[in-house]
Amino acid sequence: MPLKIVFTPHTLRFKKQAGTSRGVMTERKSWLVRVTDTERPGVEGYGECGPLPGLSVDDLPDFENQLADVCSLFNELDLEVFPFNLSIILQQVIPEHLPSVRFGIETALLDYMNGGNRIIYHSPFISDQKGILMNGLIWMGDYDSMQQQVQQKLEQGFATLKMKVGAIDFQQELQVLASVRKQFSASEITLRVDANGAFNAENVDTKLEALARFDLHSIEQPVKAGQHELMAQICASSPVPVALDEELIGIFDYREKFALLKKIQPTYIILKPGLLGGFRQTKEWIEIADRLKIGWWITSALESNIGLNAIAQFTSQFHNELPQGLGTGQLYHNNFESPLYIRDGHLFYDLNKEWELPSF
Repeated sequence: MPLKIVFTPHTLRFKKQAGTSRGVMTERKSWLVRVTDTERPGVEGYGECGPLPGLSVDDLPDFENQLADVCSLFNELDLEVFPFNLSIILQQVIPEHLPSVRFGIETALLDYMNGGNRIIYHSPFISDQKGILMNGLIWMGDYDSMQQQVQQKLEQGFATLKMKVGAIDFQQELQVLASVRKQFSASEITLRVDANGAFNAENVDTKLEALARFDLHSIEQPVKAGQHELMAQICASSPVPVALDEELIGIFDYREKFALLKKIQPTYIILKPGLLGGFRQTKEWIEIADRLKIGWWITSALESNIGLNAIAQFTSQFHNELPQGLGTGQLYHNNFESPLYIRDGHLFYDLNKEWELPSF
């Protein structure tokens, strides 16, 4: 089985600036990988490796060189001697410090193993045409632009809105939340906020008290990751349920994952397979969260439709009733045409629509 992997860079360009507390993004670079086999011509598996600047463990200046080294090592494997076991390949060929590479190559190999039709998992999302409930994402901006985004998402049928907070004037952010609550109760529209670690030990209590007036579902990562004692205190006393996000990045050992969640005891965790090291790593977080009675949902990390498709199919297996964060496929001018589409706040897969795939 002479499997080979090749890759190519692809820069995704945002239709509008995407503002977070870490800055404004206008583009996002990914590396697309393709698996082929000379004994199975025409069967190709695709995946996506895309470290997020300032956030991913593998946001490295020589990332492309390290990806090339991994592909070269894989291409030298004698799979008649080296067992074609996906877990073994991911663990022994791809270093832990390259989680987005593990995600991309895992996706490409699963796609190849399932016939090369972009069917990563046989799930209700594909087989039963069952939509995945999502939150509508509101990016940071001035008051008017955020209000406009809110109205657009409501018109598109979203019943859960997630708003980025912490970068612009906090009072303006509160005004946007107040305007939604003036129109809709918590039973009609669910509100989530994501601080991306923007608050600190001195102001977090005051900020959370101000936010609690709007009956929020949750707040993601109120303070920067790595402050475990502070985060545990916040989770124990916050009037708004706390969800960990960045806190999970860079932890790959099962026991360390368990110890972290047991110590901090968040209400929720948010899982980004592209940042956590792929689906096997994400499954471990889910298992631990379930053991500790911690809720969870899955979010894409600004991938193209290639990565988003894999994450959606993975997500659909779990029958999680919480709204997921999978609505980022419409952000780009130059995304790949795919069967993915959004209707009434749900993500669907149209089996009758063809994929547009990169050639490399």
